[in-house]
Amino acid sequence: MLSSTNSATLLGVSALPVAVEANSGERGDPRVVLVGLPDATVKESLDRVHSSLSNGGFSLPRTRITVNLAPADLRKEGSAFDLPVALCLLASTKQLGHDLLKEFLIAGELGLSGELRYVRGGLSMAVLAKQQKRRGVILPVASAKEASLVDGIEVYGVDNLSQVVDFLNQKVSLDAIRPSINSSNIDKDPLYDFNEVKGQPKLRRAVEVAVCGGHNLLIIGPPGSGKSMVSKRIPTILPSPSMDEYIEIIKIYSSTGDASYMANGLNSRPFRAPHHTISDVGLIGGGTIPGAGEISLAHNGVLFLDELPEFKRSVLEVLRQPLEDGEVTISRSAGKVTLPSRFMFVASMNPCPCGYLGDPKNSCRCSIPQIQKYRSKISGPLLDRIDLHVEAPALAVTELQNFKKSESSEVIRRRVEVCREIQRERFSKLKIKTNAFMPDSWIEKACFLSDENKQVLVHAMNQLSLSARAYTRILKVSRTIADMCNSVNIERNHLLEAIQYRNLDRKII
Repeated sequence: MLSSTNSATLLGVSALPVAVEANSGERGDPRVVLVGLPDATVKESLDRVHSSLSNGGFSLPRTRITVNLAPADLRKEGSAFDLPVALCLLASTKQLGHDLLKEFLIAGELGLSGELRYVRGGLSMAVLAKQQKRRGVILPVASAKEASLVDGIEVYGVDNLSQVVDFLNQKVSLDAIRPSINSSNIDKDPLYDFNEVKGQPKLRRAVEVAVCGGHNLLIIGPPGSGKSMVSKRIPTILPSPSMDEYIEIIKIYSSTGDASYMANGLNSRPFRAPHHTISDVGLIGGGTIPGAGEISLAHNGVLFLDELPEFKRSVLEVLRQPLEDGEVTISRSAGKVTLPSRFMFVASMNPCPCGYLGDPKNSCRCSIPQIQKYRSKISGPLLDRIDLHVEAPALAVTELQNFKKSESSEVIRRRVEVCREIQRERFSKLKIKTNAFMPDSWIEKACFLSDENKQVLVHAMNQLSLSARAYTRILKVSRTIADMCNSVNIERNHLLEAIQYRNLDRKII
């Protein structure tokens, strides 16, 4: 007897449809044959299914049964096919009705006792089921929570195989899961706050400008100047993600099997700080079957690279496309995927190998060739894609001993939210939300300069030998500074401030 149901496999962060079919009553030895290009994990599902059926009180197949995962030319991986395979086996042996089996997209990993465990990509599967106009999805409870974020589809969370069988046989009824999200605006980690940052007014200003417009930021300063301290507090002044942004974030984390991010709710955005030993694949994603890397996990959040020159040159160069386009395309033999990677890039570095170039209290021990070699690890094209370069000087002892609290993250975030709202209204007809990703077609309209200001910018371009990309980024930063001042036009002081954030572009010593 032939039976079939619907499931899915992940490619990148998206789910692709897979039809699970089982045909019983075939001639031959009583065994189950699994075909359809499965990987080792999928092949092992037959052993888990066999034990689950036995411990669940179901009759085991006594004929030869062929289980097919279609399309046959698509590589299947993961344990999500355990549940649909078990249900098809039961339906093919008449222990389960066919009426509801095809109405749902089903996935889940089975334990030997029949309990269901979390599977990756629950949210992506719910999106796919909605696109296919299925009635709903049946998933393990842990996966169903994230899937419930998708509107317009029924999501059922189940604990074990017997519960699913009773539901599909219409012996019991289940309530569809409703989304439950923590939408509080309270900081998730009160240990980090900008009121703990001492001194550094120029750095604090540059950080606020960068966050307001979603611009990339490079902080240069000696050891102990507070580069990492300030960078780790940037998430506390970012506005809470919108529901669409939150779903995008959960979709990426779900595809990697990380279900922990959903517990943060709408309070925070991702903050990723990989170690400098990370590989190219670890940063941009990839693998035999392409998956998300650190830049995709930082989508709609912050990617922080501490001690930037310590990263391998090849690792830094792969950042070019995502910094420019907000996405990265990875091609492998298993297929080509495009992963979202629209993040705010923050990096820090010392001014020289010893870290004390320009420090009035410590002598630099580096030669000019050493400094040039150190700086050359960061290519000109990568520097072009970083909107703001700011120096963080060493703090004086009197500043460290000052116990007066500076401006808190909450106060700064309120200003950021006001500035972001101006940009949301400006780009309401586009998919972008910040000035950093303003398309070229909008620059002339949104970043209009008077003739006098045009001459100022031309002079700066010639003096600093800046590229055309740096030119557009100066205009975008100027637009952000004008928005912070609630100014319709970009004034001279806005432009000059944006220009001075580029003065490290070609500075060697």
